[in-house]
Amino acid sequence: MQHQLSHIVLNYTPPPCGKICCFFSCCFLCFLILQESSSKLNSFSHSKKPPFSIMMDSNSILEINENPYITKNPSSQRSISSVQSIQTNSSTEQGGPKPLRYGSVGPGSMRLSTSYRDINEEEARLVYVNDPHRTNSNFQFAGNSIKTSKYSILTFLPRNLFEQFRRIAYLYFLVIAILNQLPQLAVFGREASILPLAFVLLVTAVKDLYEDYRRHRSDKIENNRLSMVLSSESNNFQTKKWKHIRVGDIIKVSENESIPCDMVLLSTSDPTGVAYIQTTNLDGESNLKTRYAKQETQTRNLENGDIGVIVIKCEKPNRNIYGFQANMDFEGKRVSLGPSNIVLRGCELRNTKSAIGVAVYTGKETKAMLNNSGAPSKRSRLETRMNREIIYLSIFLVTLCTIVCISHGVWLIKHKDELDLIQFYRKKDYSESEVENYEYYGWGMEIFFVFLMSVIVFQVMIPISLYISMELVRVGQAYFMIQDDRMFDEATNSRFQCRALNINEDLGQIKYVFSDKTGTLTENKMEFQCASIGGVDYDNGKASSEDGGIEYSSVQVDGVNLRPKMSVKVDIELLNLSKRKDTDEGKHVRDFFLALATCNTIVPLTIESSDPAVKLIEYQGESPDEQALVYAAASYGFMLIERTSGHIVVDIQGQRQRFNVLGMHEFDSDRKRMSVILGFPDNTVKLYVKGADTSMFNVLNNSSNTTNNIIKPTQAHLHTYSSKGLRTLVIASRELTLSEFQHWQSSYESANNALMGRSNLLRKIAVNIENNLGLLGASGIEDKLQEGVPEAIESLRMAGIKVWVLTGDKQETAVSIGYSSKLLTNEMTRIVINNNSKDSCKKSLEDALGVCKKVKNGVSGTVNSQLALIIDGSSLVYVLDTELEEQLFELASKCDVVLCCRVAPLQKAGIVALIKKRTDDMTLAIGDGANDVSMIQRADVGIGISGQEGRQAVMASDFAMGQFRFLVPLLLVHGHWNYQRMSYMILYNFYRNAVFVLILFWYVLFTGFTLTTAITDWSSMLYSIIYTSLPTIVVGILDKDLSRASLLKHPQLYGAGQRNESYNGKLFWVTIFDTLWQSIAVFFVPLVAYWASNVDGSSLGDLWTIAVVVLVNVHLAMDLFRWYWITHAAIWGSIIATFVCVMVIDALPFLPGYWAFFHIADTKLFWVCLLGITIGALIPHFVVKIFVQYYRPNDIQIAREAEKFEDSRVSRQVQIEMNPIS
Repeated sequence: MQHQLSHIVLNYTPPPCGKICCFFSCCFLCFLILQESSSKLNSFSHSKKPPFSIMMDSNSILEINENPYITKNPSSQRSISSVQSIQTNSSTEQGGPKPLRYGSVGPGSMRLSTSYRDINEEEARLVYVNDPHRTNSNFQFAGNSIKTSKYSILTFLPRNLFEQFRRIAYLYFLVIAILNQLPQLAVFGREASILPLAFVLLVTAVKDLYEDYRRHRSDKIENNRLSMVLSSESNNFQTKKWKHIRVGDIIKVSENESIPCDMVLLSTSDPTGVAYIQTTNLDGESNLKTRYAKQETQTRNLENGDIGVIVIKCEKPNRNIYGFQANMDFEGKRVSLGPSNIVLRGCELRNTKSAIGVAVYTGKETKAMLNNSGAPSKRSRLETRMNREIIYLSIFLVTLCTIVCISHGVWLIKHKDELDLIQFYRKKDYSESEVENYEYYGWGMEIFFVFLMSVIVFQVMIPISLYISMELVRVGQAYFMIQDDRMFDEATNSRFQCRALNINEDLGQIKYVFSDKTGTLTENKMEFQCASIGGVDYDNGKASSEDGGIEYSSVQVDGVNLRPKMSVKVDIELLNLSKRKDTDEGKHVRDFFLALATCNTIVPLTIESSDPAVKLIEYQGESPDEQALVYAAASYGFMLIERTSGHIVVDIQGQRQRFNVLGMHEFDSDRKRMSVILGFPDNTVKLYVKGADTSMFNVLNNSSNTTNNIIKPTQAHLHTYSSKGLRTLVIASRELTLSEFQHWQSSYESANNALMGRSNLLRKIAVNIENNLGLLGASGIEDKLQEGVPEAIESLRMAGIKVWVLTGDKQETAVSIGYSSKLLTNEMTRIVINNNSKDSCKKSLEDALGVCKKVKNGVSGTVNSQLALIIDGSSLVYVLDTELEEQLFELASKCDVVLCCRVAPLQKAGIVALIKKRTDDMTLAIGDGANDVSMIQRADVGIGISGQEGRQAVMASDFAMGQFRFLVPLLLVHGHWNYQRMSYMILYNFYRNAVFVLILFWYVLFTGFTLTTAITDWSSMLYSIIYTSLPTIVVGILDKDLSRASLLKHPQLYGAGQRNESYNGKLFWVTIFDTLWQSIAVFFVPLVAYWASNVDGSSLGDLWTIAVVVLVNVHLAMDLFRWYWITHAAIWGSIIATFVCVMVIDALPFLPGYWAFFHIADTKLFWVCLLGITIGALIPHFVVKIFVQYYRPNDIQIAREAEKFEDSRVSRQVQIEMNPIS
């Protein structure tokens, strides 16, 4: 059973600008519409599988076992109805949350949703159809009004402030601002001290307010939409707003309208009661799905009030969008209701004129609203490591404050006799006749007050502006990733999506990539290739390729030709054989194709073509495998024309036949097969079954000579198909006797009407009827590799990234795809582990570790031979969540490639967790289907492929794109740039703020440790907001250390991020020491130059302010790699803005330091000091930079030098030697 929960998440939409200048004009607005989401999705899965043996592939360099390669593990098709394998898990139960078990079944693992466990009478909801008053009399169910907004007018301010102050840094600055309001601790002006925090809070509040305004507006539009609701008084449908709909109301929905609430279908405009639903707004899938009204209500004239007394007993509201259990009591008869009878809020009615249903869940209790939560919140590795440096800075800050307060205490004791009259510190107040002390509390309290005042003065050591800068930079990076045309998928006309803005830099540090196979490495566009029918292999298209192909079949209906939308090459021999009705071979072939055409959940739709005389039949379904099989059957003349809840119409080579659908058992992950029971026109009843070969060969009639004669050839053909990388299915059938059918029918009806344990009962009935089958044959479907996959995998491996493939397909298929994608090579030693017990798994892992040691040590005769581990899901059952995990990790970490076959969704997440728990390496998971959601959410970075299996993976991902090959530019180019930029920006912010704090510190040492400052309050506050903030943001968005061409040409350059070369403890401390020197140069050069002059402190403060701003901006300019006009404007413009601000502040007579700047700037010494400070402070930085670049260069620096000479002759002879991949 597989359990998995899909959630609906909000998407980030980039600013619509196309140029750099346009982007920066919109940058602030983009920040205001950032959307944060936090929700954790859980999933569980387990499956029982047949035993396997461990052995090495026969092609391996070193052989551990001489046993032949025997495969008992058959192909497992992707779920024919994939949604049935998805179930909700409750994250909490009595006693708190329980840990997930990834591999084996155990306590706490079977946490089913309401839809998949028994429910008792107390848990049931009673709905009286067309009587909402009685329905809501005992329990007032939720109204249909929805509310997605977070705030109201009254709650916005307190709640928003509460949410913002959950950040520790904000609390720190709040405490600082409060301390500065106390008279004893006032250092800065009270208004100025509040400015930085107020600015950050205001920006975030405006952003949150704008977001919530959009939600309020959306809620208002949604709640005021109109629907037709049956009035119990007039028995006519009347217009009613959605927000006024109640449980029990009967609602009429017209074609292309949205469903206003979760409602059970009562009737549709189609006589058979079928309705076609598009669930794009719910789960992202664009294929139409069929929903059915029960015939008991379909035949009623509901529009005229012919309803009767109908009571629906259903389960309580839950999140499972794919499950529903209920019974309907109607005129003394009980009818069961299931997922095919309910349509959910947010879906749209398609290809059906109208549908009538009764509301069972409304408003916040609808499944869509219960699932209305975002993807799990993730935090970037760089930001997490940044906290360590912030702790160091905090310790440094406390150290500075301690030095100041202790020194102040020593100074007070040393000058205790002079404090009464000493200038600037007069202790006594002689203005009155009675002499009193000023605000002096003794040297002990004075030391304490000075410590707190020091914290206030040096507060910018912790860079509050860094948080805002990082958010804006991430918005800019996301914008350019989205606008990258090299990641634009023309097939789906979709661009790259950035759904999580807080982990952009993690893309530059990935070490492990966990990839799904089907739909991720392959196109998931299935094409029928070959078939084994009656033990004969028909390689599709052999004859037709020689004859230039033939026309696929068409059907004449009302003067219009109907043709399948997709053509399939046919084998002429097989086509001719299918027309021989009188021969045994012909009947066998016809039965095979009839099974393909009928044993499915495909919906045939008629669409227009360019030729008015021709219409196309498009087969829509939830499984690409089924679509391929039905198109193949149509090409051989078995064309599915019509499907309803009660019958199927198939045109069999020109003759239209109608088959009654007497029953259907859809695919589930336990049986791994589906079946349909058809009533033929000659009153015979047949059962058709298709499924994975593991499950199918066990239910065949071995006593039949005919079946026995074709089993072995069919198994051989299946092995051949799998070796070619084809996906396989086995088809079987048998005719049911009247007594068998009647027994099945009574059991089926009884189980279908059960409210408790219905799913288990239906599964048992399916298992009982699906036996003693006659084998018809097997099919081979090709799922081609996506364009550029082999090259992408090769580039990723050259970049030092380990690529693991986790797939539900059978082993031979996965291995074949592994070779074609260059994941596996002939030079690799393959270690294959297939086991059915814990002891055998343990022995296999021990043997495999021995093989690894031999191969790595060259004992096998090879040097540095690469290893590939191939392990199946049945073995993982006994490994994950046990002590064997450690051995598996040790083995997998020594292998270059890991290929996991037939794994369940939760086992995929378990493999990711195996690496995350034992290493600090960054992980990335990429997939396209609902079964990849748990893996995507478990990895550090999750990427969804917008493919053929719906959008569940995209909706749960951090990033989304159209093709696997886009992973190369995303990681090697954008990931590298983002990591390098963000790393430098964080270190630069630490440096920029620390140098300013140290200047204040040096000044305190010369002013009796009294915490007076020469730099004005406003300049201190504006330093991080206006003077120096914009250049760091521009550089964080635009700077590029290497060109795209170099990064793609040399994938090894990606290793810089994996080795943390741009951000590490060594760089941090080097930056701090550089900061120390630069602060000394900035402070002491003016101090010495003006020591004997009459320049006052305010004038020196202006010089220090301008000098430090010039210094940090020139420092930034020295480290830049690429210059743009906007970079020039930001850097030099910030310096000019600082001059302007200082002049304005000093021109205001009510502020301290009036006209100070104009006094000092009027001298030549001022400008000489500025120049001397800049040169003297940056000389060490420049010397070290040149020394490292020319004598100890890293890969990035070497590649950058190569870029400079790539157009010269010298560059053609240059060979770049990269650091070894670890």
